[in-house]
Amino acid sequence: MINEVVKALVKQGHQVVVATGKPNYPDGNIFPGYRANGVQRELFGEQTLIVRVPTWPRKHGGAKNLILNYLVFVFAGMFCLPWALRGLKFDAILVYAPSPITQTIPAILLKWIKRAPLALWVQDLWPESLQATGFVRNKKALTAVGYMVYWIYKGCDLLLAQSKAFIAPLNKYANLSKIRYQPNSFPEQSTEALVDGPAALLATLENRFCVVFAGNLGQVQALDCVIDAAELLKDHPDISIVLVGSGSKSEWLAQQKRERGLDNLELPGRFPMQTMPSIFNRAGALLVSLEDDPIFELTIPSKVQAYLAAGKPVLASLNGEGAQVVLEAKAGLASPAGDSAALAANILKIKQMPSDERDTLGRQGKLYFLEYFETESQARHLAETLSAMGKGKK
Repeated sequence: MINEVVKALVKQGHQVVVATGKPNYPDGNIFPGYRANGVQRELFGEQTLIVRVPTWPRKHGGAKNLILNYLVFVFAGMFCLPWALRGLKFDAILVYAPSPITQTIPAILLKWIKRAPLALWVQDLWPESLQATGFVRNKKALTAVGYMVYWIYKGCDLLLAQSKAFIAPLNKYANLSKIRYQPNSFPEQSTEALVDGPAALLATLENRFCVVFAGNLGQVQALDCVIDAAELLKDHPDISIVLVGSGSKSEWLAQQKRERGLDNLELPGRFPMQTMPSIFNRAGALLVSLEDDPIFELTIPSKVQAYLAAGKPVLASLNGEGAQVVLEAKAGLASPAGDSAALAANILKIKQMPSDERDTLGRQGKLYFLEYFETESQARHLAETLSAMGKGKK
């Protein structure tokens, strides 16, 4: 998503420099062509400079590697970025902040060195998400993280909330006057330079009613609920659930498919983004799911925007803001998080709809997307917000 925002900002005439680590997500290994140590520079497109600092790769997971991944970026950013970005002046600094929030710390230092206002685009709430995922359970540790979050937010001039439901939790650690709503976006898909998906998968999509989930296959995606729903639908051989992607639950999913005999569950793996439109276009419906936890009620998963953009019916197996968007857009059906019976019932319901009704759901979702989530308009709004922040600091 953030890549598309950068492209849109550059297209609109802005100069953008990206400071980040070495790519190693989601597999945990540094991508070919990169090395963990040293500062590397490259161009994104023809105009955007990317500066990459040393990185500890996530490897195969575990608390140790994750913590080192977080800490190495903080210290590498603080020591390397002031030198790597020397001579460059900035009107504003923006941190795009999925976990960890600690990635903001080098930006706070840059704010003072560059004398530029700092905005933090909050994608994940800390310490709430640490508690929800079980990564941190100790109450004293969570309190300490809360103090760190307060300090980080205090060092920012503006906090951008990816959902309206984020505003109240952010207000616990920051003044309401510095919080603005800035939803995530997704580009309207062009038919140019798109690539067809693999033939075997496309054949399955064309010959069955397929419910497609695309993205990270991890703990918070409530995949146990999806598996249970697939088992409930075993007597409907014309329906398949297709999980496109990879993640920490990939092996578990393959094991469940074997043990439960789920011939209606497809695990084709991960594919380049260019292939996703061809997969989405052949899907009967698109699925988004999250765990049943209060923290996830506040977020709009980024795949919601991608699904709306595809103009296909959406099945939301989640609570709160994400489900509300789907219902408000009149783009599909929603069921409570973790309720596999309700999800299976909604899959059957949407499958049994006349095709013109499903088409109407897709069109309504696309119209909602164009009004609220399209990248070009949202990037323009973001630039205006950052510009106003800069003028306010002068």
